[in-house]
Amino acid sequence: MSGFSLAEAIGSDSIVRETMRKGFGRGLVRAGEADETVVALCADLTDSVQMGAFQKRFGDRFIQVGIAEQNMVTVAAGLAAQDKKPFVGSYAAFSPGRNWEQIRTTVCLNERPVCIVGSHAGFSVGADGATHQMLEDIALMRSLPHMTVVAPADSVEAEKATLALAVMKTPSYLRLSRESTPVYTTHDSPFELGRAYVLREGHDVTILSTGIMTYQCLLAAKQLDEQGIAAEIIHVPTIKPLDADTILMSVKKTGRAVTVEEGQIAAGFGSAVTELTAERLPLPVMRLGVQDKFGESGTTDELLDAFGLSALQIAKSVRSFCEITPKYHQGG
Repeated sequence: MSGFSLAEAIGSDSIVRETMRKGFGRGLVRAGEADETVVALCADLTDSVQMGAFQKRFGDRFIQVGIAEQNMVTVAAGLAAQDKKPFVGSYAAFSPGRNWEQIRTTVCLNERPVCIVGSHAGFSVGADGATHQMLEDIALMRSLPHMTVVAPADSVEAEKATLALAVMKTPSYLRLSRESTPVYTTHDSPFELGRAYVLREGHDVTILSTGIMTYQCLLAAKQLDEQGIAAEIIHVPTIKPLDADTILMSVKKTGRAVTVEEGQIAAGFGSAVTELTAERLPLPVMRLGVQDKFGESGTTDELLDAFGLSALQIAKSVRSFCEITPKYHQGG
């Protein structure tokens, strides 16, 4: 089995839940303690993005720019040019949704070490509906040159990711959800930018997932196991750059793959994996995610089920895929 440390209560109602924004907030304070060049900027959402603790601790290193996301990024790029390490926080619908051009031109083009923190991403804003459910951010950000894209599994991994991004010398994007989600990684679980992790070993199909979707995939794997399908689960917190070695090693063994993401499949995480396999090891890949639709109002659980991203729906899709899609082995 994989040596990745996981919580014992996976699948149980007793599993601890916490919003990953709190993990980011803890990580930001720790980063500020370790490095006085770390600064934070927010677009009038200090408490929502969990930058409040940093503001209280390091008031002279915090800038409240107001509802001005484009200005927030350009100011951060200027601070980075003066050897600061800025974190900028807002809802993902507004950053990168509203200020993508400024991220492209002032941050990425100049290779400034600004970390864009897109909170309330995916379906986690629930009842706020389609306008606030940012489902295109992975596609937007992974297309930018020099940009690292990270979608943590839970609050513990979000804290680790924040600390790792704080020492980067290039642009980065950190994707956070709003609602409390299961904390299933542990403080002993490894985290390294650019690495993917085998959470469960299998030989029938590789399921690759990112962000909060990995927990749903672990639950789906248990259901599939009961149906005679041994699924290998790969957690991919760093969407760009991909851990090609880990991914290719797994799909070479299983002969087919399924990607799962809480966002548009067009140019998203699944597309990144498919691009990799098309160039290095062509094989059948099914992408699960949002299929050219906008979101709608509802609870997170209702929306995941409606869009085919709950554990039950993932298991059904993977089973159907395995039934009709033969394994492909190079040279076989």
